[in-house]
Amino acid sequence: MTKTRVTARQKILAAAEEVARDVGPGHLSLDAVAQRAGVSKGGLLYHFPNKARLLEVLVEQHLSRFDAELEERERALKDKPGSLIVAYLELFAAELRQCLPPPSGVLAAMAENPEFLVPIRRFNRDLLDRMKASARNENVALVVYLALEGIRSLRLFDLDIMTDEERDTAMKALGTLALGVQA
Repeated sequence: MTKTRVTARQKILAAAEEVARDVGPGHLSLDAVAQRAGVSKGGLLYHFPNKARLLEVLVEQHLSRFDAELEERERALKDKPGSLIVAYLELFAAELRQCLPPPSGVLAAMAENPEFLVPIRRFNRDLLDRMKASARNENVALVVYLALEGIRSLRLFDLDIMTDEERDTAMKALGTLALGVQA
């Protein structure tokens, strides 16, 4: 069994996510990231010449992970109608069950430079277009997308006031809608 070697770049990215989660995205510093990653600040700057580039890569990494998981779930559901919508619902529900904190890299990037939202907007536009194209009913794709992104935004800004029961009820209703069953 071979062990995968963790690169300095991977350590730095993991440390940046942790620091942003621990101290808040607005307080992320390169010194704190370097210390957490166990690399010198010079080593960090070798991989990421500035904080803006580090945050940009965090955003790209988050989107890449999410898309890979979404595609894997969609492939598993390929025979079902609206497989992308169902996969998106399943992935979102899994995130909720794991009680994952909001992606701190995204928050840090937003705080640092709103231009980092451009790839997120592009990703979301592509996702919505794909959902609409794969849906039996485009309106269902729109409603599911809007509901899930609304929940995500509430969580991102720590404004979610729904109970677990209310959230579960909403997710079940969205699942029923996505599968084309009358609610």
